[in-house]
Amino acid sequence: MKEQVVPTHDGGRLALYSYGTVDAPGERRVVLIGGAFLTALIYRPFSQALAKGLGHGWAVDVYDRRGRGRSSDQPADYSMATEIADLRTVLDTTGARNILGHSLGGSVALNAVQEFTGTGYVPDKLCVYDAAVNIDGSIDTAWLDDFEDAVDAGNVGHALARLKKGMQPGTALSKIPEPVLAGLMALVSRTKINRMFRELMPTGVGELRAAYDEAEHVRDFAVLPANTHFMVGGKSPGYYKVTARRLHAAVPGSTFELSPKGFHGSIPAAVKELVTDISEYFRG
Repeated sequence: MKEQVVPTHDGGRLALYSYGTVDAPGERRVVLIGGAFLTALIYRPFSQALAKGLGHGWAVDVYDRRGRGRSSDQPADYSMATEIADLRTVLDTTGARNILGHSLGGSVALNAVQEFTGTGYVPDKLCVYDAAVNIDGSIDTAWLDDFEDAVDAGNVGHALARLKKGMQPGTALSKIPEPVLAGLMALVSRTKINRMFRELMPTGVGELRAAYDEAEHVRDFAVLPANTHFMVGGKSPGYYKVTARRLHAAVPGSTFELSPKGFHGSIPAAVKELVTDISEYFRG
């Protein structure tokens, strides 16, 4: 593994980690953009597994987005534009010609490549899994205000409850009365993974609003490259499937793949089936 800190356009920094053949050429490099509340460290098992699946001569680059890990905090004027500029910095540093986005990282990837249209930054291959994009109102964002209020008040249990119910509608968890769920979340917030969630909650408010607040129009993404690959987990919340199918229908030449056993966390969990499918896509 190679670790480095990269300066950003606005005086910040990004922690960048490379796995596999760390000096691989750009056409054999995949930049992984992680989701909300998750650090590059969480993606280490997947990054290692994907590099192995791609084979010798390939590298996987994953970075801590703003407000996590060794990267600097979100700036006062943070927005999706910040994320796009940061991805451009990572592409300049690594020379990578391939992009993989997971969840909110998928939103960053899609918005960035849309903006890159007509430039040398358009990737050779683009793949997103459970992309968290609010396409023509595909995602209900009514819960965001209450989540932000709970974060601002330091009410960890309530914030986690709103987050779980808002991002996992239709699941058994979402049917638990909120006061009960808030109590349960307060108890489990002491676990290692939930301590991380708690620390990243203020950052999460900003990035969720950047991705969800304004409903994107599917027609705006028709400029994405023809070989864009939309993936979704069969066990993921339903709105990810709605979003992926709408995007696939709008992008000529794109492909759609449903991973029957896949769930939203399949990428950080390095589920073998998904690692294999993604490796095959990038290897062509």
